Amino acid sequence: MSEPLKQADIDQEIAAHAGRQGDHPSRDYAPYRSTLLRHPQQPLVAIKDPEAVELSGPVFGVSDVTPFDNDLTKQHLSEPLGERMTVRGRVLDRQGRPVRGQLVEIWQANASGRYLHQRDDHPAPLDPNFSGVGRCLTDDDGNYLFTTIKPGPYPWRNHLNAWRPAHIHFSLFGTSFTQRLVTQMYFPGDPLFPYDPIMQSVTDERARERLVATYVHDLSEPEYSLGYRWDIVLDGPTATWMEEGR
Repeated sequence: MSEPLKQADIDQEIAAHAGRQGDHPSRDYAPYRSTLLRHPQQPLVAIKDPEAVELSGPVFGVSDVTPFDNDLTKQHLSEPLGERMTVRGRVLDRQGRPVRGQLVEIWQANASGRYLHQRDDHPAPLDPNFSGVGRCLTDDDGNYLFTTIKPGPYPWRNHLNAWRPAHIHFSLFGTSFTQRLVTQMYFPGDPLFPYDPIMQSVTDERARERLVATYVHDLSEPEYSLGYRWDIVLDGPTATWMEEGR
């Protein structure tokens, strides 16, 4: 029986891939072990009638998103525990123009690094007052805003002693479900960045930096929350990297 992979083994593999250029992270990026079982291995299936797909896929309307859906701290009877924060930003196209009326969804772990999911069973407490999901629509200037709790890092069993940096998952819906893009936002100064094969699968250093939010003190609310800013650029040379590329 072979010994489990250690962080040092993953570090060597990450170093071997560092600096490689490409349109998006490799689908079979070796240090991220579980992607070997997940990524497509057959040719993509062409959709002859994209509009027909929308008839059986998820849909939403403006009336489905309420003004309270973007505050993850007020979804239960009491407030969740943890570091309260606000995350603000703009959704932009490659020309810097705002993307209006865009559905932005987030999901995340709680302050202890635990998801409200039946397969997340590592020994960290669940918070009965935190579900970890929210959504909003961008305004006419492309702005979005979420109030939430800073997520904790968590173990994910990619290798021995594997830990994911704290992050928030973002989904952008486009104008139809087939245009949905998914990415992750990280926090500045996280010591786990070099050890995380998911983040390091983005081998362009400048692209990785665009995944990290900026702490902006003027966006913090006195005696209430710390403020972070993270803009999302959908395409072009400064695009925010998505899970399926740009």
